[in-house]
Amino acid sequence: MALIVQKFGGTSVGDLEKIKGVADRISKYVNKGDKVVAVVSAMSGETNRLVALGTDISNGEPDPKEMDSLTASGEQVSTALLSLALQNLGIKASSLLGDQIKIHTDSAHGKARILEIDTDKLSSFVDSGVVPVIAGFQGVDVNNNITTLGRGGSDTSAVAVAAAIKADECEICTDVDGVYTADPRLVENARRLEQVSFEEMLELASLGSKVLHPRSVEFAGRYKVPLRVVSTFSDGEGTLITMENESMEELLVSGIAHAKDEAKITVSGVPDTPGIASRILGPIGEENIEVDMIVQNTGADGLTDFTFTVKRADYDLAMKALEPLAKEIEARELTGDKEIAKISIVGVGMRSHAGVATRMFDCLASENINIQMISTSEIKISVVVAEKYMELAVRSLHSEFELDSEN
Repeated sequence: MALIVQKFGGTSVGDLEKIKGVADRISKYVNKGDKVVAVVSAMSGETNRLVALGTDISNGEPDPKEMDSLTASGEQVSTALLSLALQNLGIKASSLLGDQIKIHTDSAHGKARILEIDTDKLSSFVDSGVVPVIAGFQGVDVNNNITTLGRGGSDTSAVAVAAAIKADECEICTDVDGVYTADPRLVENARRLEQVSFEEMLELASLGSKVLHPRSVEFAGRYKVPLRVVSTFSDGEGTLITMENESMEELLVSGIAHAKDEAKITVSGVPDTPGIASRILGPIGEENIEVDMIVQNTGADGLTDFTFTVKRADYDLAMKALEPLAKEIEARELTGDKEIAKISIVGVGMRSHAGVATRMFDCLASENINIQMISTSEIKISVVVAEKYMELAVRSLHSEFELDSEN
């Protein structure tokens, strides 16, 4: 008998038939003696619909507190419907909102962080054989206001609940059957990974893999909650995300991530003086724009070229913010490129194997793909290339590191 938290996303509870299917899945666990806590998102498309309503009626500037109250209502519908579906199968179930079980958060509306979860009510339900069906994505602050956790919030809710009740495992039930070595839509022979470390998954999630939100992986790693990504719609073991072990280091590269929502900005010919990087990035930070990769090249003339990447959606705002500064510091040129992509290889095996970067660069060179920027960490190497070469780069690297073969 195991205590399992199961999280179901919007596509898994997208309509009544899918909700019945989720209820059937939970019932199989309950009937074999497991104790289950379900965490659900709003039905597919519902949160976007509610955001649009709030934005339209507020002329584009809605109050964050009221928007949290509005968008949190989506999960209220899905939790009640799933509870009813479970009850129809003869299983005791009760829907619970974030303020009913007291998922305590800070007061940062729209992007709140979980501080603590009261487990008394949850534990009493579980001990009495009731399946708690919890609304993901939401909590309550010190003033009893409803808060939402932002993008990926339901994943984070599930992991936090699993950590609080010391669950044996947290299942993320989604529309894919696990974590793959690369995006199967790009690489036909991409392979599902049986297991991956928290550290690798955090890198993959941060670098473009859409299976899990980075925040939930970070939370799981911190509290050592075993995560398993499985398909809601088919049986299978999925991918276990757990602590690093020796067998993981045998695999040089575990996966390849890509992101094409990137843009590159270069401030050329600026003085190579202390504080210049801070001056350039200052206006970017003031606009709450996140910077990813940074490269600074110094020439013999005492001038430097400063290049960095941002999300493509932030490109125009970033360029506008930098124009006055570029004139002020007498930069030679301010240029940008929105047609780039970031390709990353990830693997804990890099720690104990040399020559991985050379092998990656040689592979790309053999396909005549020019590398524009490079960033590395202990277990990943990222490069920026022209967007038109993204698919070729991913496929070539997948073959180079033999990810399509069983190891």
